[in-house]
Amino acid sequence: MEQTKHYQCYGTCSRMITISVEDGIITNVQFYGGCHGNTQGVAALVKGMKVTDAITKLRGIDCGGRGTSCPDQLSKALEQFL
Repeated sequence: MEQTKHYQCYGTCSRMITISVEDGIITNVQFYGGCHGNTQGVAALVKGMKVTDAITKLRGIDCGGRGTSCPDQLSKALEQFL
């Protein structure tokens, strides 16, 4: 069964991420705010990926010394599905 969750972002230009997951596989990601081309690219790359694999790849990516980034925020959002 597909689950959809929303995550409020902190420390990035993106305000929120909506994620859908089915059987541990990411089926859809939608960023609200942020650099549209970059967030669209990240969303497309993780589609079809295992939640655990995406978390491992994205966790800790930094944007401009902020201590986080849109991909890092996505990894935190995906932790809701574990």
